[in-house]
Amino acid sequence: MKHFIHKFIFFCLFYIISYSIQAQEMNIKGKVLDENNVPLPGVNILIKGTTQGTQSDFDGNFSIQAENGDVLIFSYVGTKTIERIVSEDNTYDVVMESDSSELDEIVVVGYGSVRKSDLTGAVSSVSAEELSSVPAMTAAQALQGRAAGLFKNNPKKSDYFNLIYEAHLPRHLMTIDVETGKLSKLYRENAWLNHEQFSPTDPNLLMYCHEGPWHKVDRIWTYNLSTGETTLIHKRTVHREIAGHEFFGPDGKTIWFDLQIPRGETFYLAGKNFETGEKTRYQLERNEWSIHFNISPDMKTFAGDGGDKSQVAHAEDGQWIYHFKPNGKELDSEKLVDMSKHDYDLEPNVHFSPDGKWIIFRANFEGSTQIYAVKIKKHKA
Repeated sequence: MKHFIHKFIFFCLFYIISYSIQAQEMNIKGKVLDENNVPLPGVNILIKGTTQGTQSDFDGNFSIQAENGDVLIFSYVGTKTIERIVSEDNTYDVVMESDSSELDEIVVVGYGSVRKSDLTGAVSSVSAEELSSVPAMTAAQALQGRAAGLFKNNPKKSDYFNLIYEAHLPRHLMTIDVETGKLSKLYRENAWLNHEQFSPTDPNLLMYCHEGPWHKVDRIWTYNLSTGETTLIHKRTVHREIAGHEFFGPDGKTIWFDLQIPRGETFYLAGKNFETGEKTRYQLERNEWSIHFNISPDMKTFAGDGGDKSQVAHAEDGQWIYHFKPNGKELDSEKLVDMSKHDYDLEPNVHFSPDGKWIIFRANFEGSTQIYAVKIKKHKA
């Protein structure tokens, strides 16, 4: 009797363990390629009947947790949807085949493509027939030549910002070794990553932004190359608050940026010391608001490039190159260059000279784009 009981218990344990192994999640890995065996980034991989999924990376690689018997769905714009059943084999190489019905009309959005049905607003479309008539090596090269209408129809940032932002295409922060040419991917996100700046004092600290309509994004972030940690520098607190055009102070401890609470109403030049958390805000008059600000090498004064009536501040008298000196919680401004003849579609982008004696900027008030410098200290009469 005891012998029978032992056998029965052993059978139950064996059954439970076998069932547990069968239902256990596995790490499924693989690579997605196109018909020419070129790695395909941004392919959506979804477990059928769930919301669990991932995307292939820059090299076409993917990794996902799935159970034996799950169905993986691979989908990508312009290709046929493919299904693979998960079995004991946990490695899958998938080739995405082109679909003529999907390729009938590709819609170019900034730096990528999406289905036309997923978009609103003005777009530039290129048919598959037009692509085949272009003598180009790749579809991307053909699109580059034929889709000029995207920016022709949407020439201003305000026109194409939403198109690129709403696409939410996968993008990477990358570095290139200038000696070996090696390309290394640091960080990936389905967001428009832009304005990358290394700290002037810490080679492991990279600042970047979530680009797009500023009132829709928490824009300013840092990435630590040593730990892989991302940190938000400023979080919006009210509706239509915006922060942007960020830059490091020379000591590498403070990030400065244009802050408006809300957009177009109250203007600040703001800074955050990310070592101590201390915040600084200098309030500006509407006419003193500038598209870009910068800080002097000794960190005692600032420069601004002003803006015309069409800019966010709608300033009546804001077309100046400014020099600012902190005075309590405000900035005292000095007008150095009259920019009333300048077309502000070209952003002046002010910088200090290394010795801090000059402010350098771009301008087109003489008919063509030139680089100018204005001396801060006035000559004595």
